Amino acid sequence: MFEQICQWLDEHEVAYRSVHHEPTPTSEESARARGEDLKTGGKALLLKVGKQFHLFVLSAARKLDAPAVKKKLGAKKLRFASREELHQLTGLQPGAVPPFGKPFFELQLYVDTSIPENEKIAFNAGSLTDSVIMKTTDYLRLANPIIFSFSK
Repeated sequence: MFEQICQWLDEHEVAYRSVHHEPTPTSEESARARGEDLKTGGKALLLKVGKQFHLFVLSAARKLDAPAVKKKLGAKKLRFASREELHQLTGLQPGAVPPFGKPFFELQLYVDTSIPENEKIAFNAGSLTDSVIMKTTDYLRLANPIIFSFSK
């Protein structure tokens, strides 16, 4: 997955920095390993909203505002994907999911308003040991997400 992401970024002539580091299962550990502020981390959450799974990306320094997601998507129920569901839909383990829908995953992508507030975004790129840091403007252009406020 890491190689696929780097190749895709290269094909789109996007500047980025990759960092190979020790395994970092938490956002705080990832930020330290990358030498980046926690708020620049893009935390990707796979959520089942109603009957469908969607990918939500918010600043690693923020928490999910579940009522905002339910209201925006008109759903009564929301839950995190199980470890098994996450693996089935992405082929990855928790903490390794990059903040992209297509072309990597057949998932609708939603990005919180906390992401465009930062000049760059940093994320684990398919593993717990490989990260990518890139300009937020490039990320938003390539990812083409639906943006709304769903963090607190």
